[in-house]
Amino acid sequence: MDAASHACGIPRPSAPAGGLRFDLLVAGGGAAGLVGALAAADLGASVLLVERDQRLAGTTAMSTGLIPAAGTPEQAAAGIDDSPALLARDIMAKHGGRADAQVVERLAAESGATIAFLQRHGVPLSLVTGFLYPGHSVMRMMGTPNRTGAELLAALAAAAEAAGVVILTSARLADLAADETGRISAVTLERPDGRHEVVACGAVLLACGGFAGNPDLVAQHLPDMAGATMHGHPGCRGDWVAWAERLGAAVADMDSYQGHGGLAAGHAIPILWPSITEGGFQVNARGLRFHDESRGYSEAAAAVNAQPGRMAWTIWDARVQAVLAQFDDTRDALAAGAIMQAASGEALAQRTGLPEAELLATLAEVEALTRTGAPCRFGRRFAPRPPLAPPFHAARVTGALFHTQGGLVVRPDGRVLRTDGRALPNLFASGGTARGLSGPGAAGYIAGNGLLAATGLGRLAGRAAAALVRKEAP
Repeated sequence: MDAASHACGIPRPSAPAGGLRFDLLVAGGGAAGLVGALAAADLGASVLLVERDQRLAGTTAMSTGLIPAAGTPEQAAAGIDDSPALLARDIMAKHGGRADAQVVERLAAESGATIAFLQRHGVPLSLVTGFLYPGHSVMRMMGTPNRTGAELLAALAAAAEAAGVVILTSARLADLAADETGRISAVTLERPDGRHEVVACGAVLLACGGFAGNPDLVAQHLPDMAGATMHGHPGCRGDWVAWAERLGAAVADMDSYQGHGGLAAGHAIPILWPSITEGGFQVNARGLRFHDESRGYSEAAAAVNAQPGRMAWTIWDARVQAVLAQFDDTRDALAAGAIMQAASGEALAQRTGLPEAELLATLAEVEALTRTGAPCRFGRRFAPRPPLAPPFHAARVTGALFHTQGGLVVRPDGRVLRTDGRALPNLFASGGTARGLSGPGAAGYIAGNGLLAATGLGRLAGRAAAALVRKEAP
């Protein structure tokens, strides 16, 4: 915490004599924090999880809740040949190998075990089939029945509570008490009424999200997303950035983020990317395509925001709509009136207000490209999907910032590293607080990178923290 915060009355914590003490203090009630807490509790650690909001939510609750995993029994049953090595190669290929290869390879290697761990604790995960996300060589996404992050989060919270994790909401981690070696002995928690409580701990796991909810940090590190719609958790304020500086912790890829080029304008509901991967496309206000939509939804955010009014239209058909229908987000978008339907190209132009001649020409061009298999001028190939056919569906969308991907540099077990490469004594990080798997910028993100890091690194960090405290116990 910086000096200004202490001037406002937040005391430096010190370990209380005879007061509250837990083996592990977890900050953040999203997937990363809950999985870390659950993994530590499994090894017998006493765990306090604190969440600044009144209820558990975080970025996880706003996602589709899909976690990539390789070599699972579900894949084997579906005849899908996959391996951790292939998953790691897919992740690294998307950004040209600019992420931490050791962390990527470890999380890929542990991905099947992470899914089995979650299933063992009652999280209902099954293989998502029917479409393939950009950047993934095979179908490997695991999701809850309704494919929602809220459903995943509820299952994780129930599992953590059943394992004895103490969950304290409406409590913000305000400061860390560390000695000259960087060892943390206690934390200060701030309550909504301004009260401060000091809790002693053996280790700390920071899982309190990135900094997408902090406009100043976004403008500093993500200038191309400054002013973009933020469709993430507002509690992701990046408090840990100041703590990192004070403790000498290293940070990396601070310009990395997950964007989304298909947030329904005015409705804050994502139009999910199977609308594109199954053959749909995007046009701007002139009825013209403007980028290779198949590269991924994250980099599409900046492309959409570069168009007039930061707006575009995503267009697909009934066949694609049948794929989208398995997601709650699609049902929500239909109920909100964010998705319109038109019986013909002419009717689509009338309903959207797009110039008819240009839109019809674009529809004809995409149909021809799909039939011939030739690449478009942006490099996209629409084959082997069948051509779109009326009735058409469309949604007006904008580019949004979902969450940041840069953060504290960690070892593969989540232990936070200093700027000189040495590990801090008892500080761990996972989820949006840790450096992610996507390398710098937005182009390195592929679907599931966030939750693979949250669940995989959360599990490994929780286990490592519990083992550390147990080893150091008198």
